[in-house]
Amino acid sequence: MRYLVLIWLALSLIHNTRAHARTFTRCQLSRELLRYNFPRTLIPNWVCLIEHASGRTTEKVTNHNNSYTSFGLFQINNKEWCKKGRKGGHCSMKCEDLLNEDLADDVRCAKRIYDRVGFKAWPASYAYCKEKSLPDLSRC
Repeated sequence: MRYLVLIWLALSLIHNTRAHARTFTRCQLSRELLRYNFPRTLIPNWVCLIEHASGRTTEKVTNHNNSYTSFGLFQINNKEWCKKGRKGGHCSMKCEDLLNEDLADDVRCAKRIYDRVGFKAWPASYAYCKEKSLPDLSRC
């Protein structure tokens, strides 16, 4: 019986952790970006970047050769923009706060990054999107 309770607790914790993450469809993402006042003309660029960087999911964490880690939908890194476990970086935020479905803080940081260095802050995704056709969002 004790074993079953432990399994139930473990599964509950896993479920509760994942319940706070979200994966967007392309159209949902487009609408969210518009809701947060991203320029309409740049929405296809942002959607491409996010698709390439995080697969449109808020829970994505990417370790880069043990030198830094990128977090969340926008894959914001702890090298410059956020800090693990405490507020910090140029966005004055905890990286872990980028992993939930509340996009307000993610958007603030992504816009700050874009204002400072543009899409070049996401070099792999920027290069990928520059070479590809941007997503067609006309049906959204």
